[in-house]
Amino acid sequence: MKTLALVLLVACGGTQPAPVNNGSGTDPTPTDTRTAIERRRDTACEKLAARNTACAVADAKNDLAAGKVTQKQFDADTSQQVQAKLSQKFREKCEAQHLNSYQVRVYEVCMREETECDPLLACLTHVNDPAASGGK
Repeated sequence: MKTLALVLLVACGGTQPAPVNNGSGTDPTPTDTRTAIERRRDTACEKLAARNTACAVADAKNDLAAGKVTQKQFDADTSQQVQAKLSQKFREKCEAQHLNSYQVRVYEVCMREETECDPLLACLTHVNDPAASGGK
């Protein structure tokens, strides 16, 4: 209940208490106020972001091999900087979602079970199954 009140206080723009100095001259370690399901969601999103980016690079390689893009386009689209931006953008969108435990579990299981991009994508479609909304 205290965590909920703290989250509501922060979300509503309330003032935050001053950090407690433990006498060591360093700032205290911030407390993680996320719920267990939010921590699981964020971990799954981090892993999915990396896999999503790897799949995008694999798609770009296939496009290069098929002659759909030039080597120059491929190099620009798959640079480390572009990959980092894609991954970060995916994570931000993913972590902003309000997912229930079923949906988070779909992310976790799909990431664990599917090693190829197409089966992973197919598996992730189950996040919207009727069980995701509590239905049967």
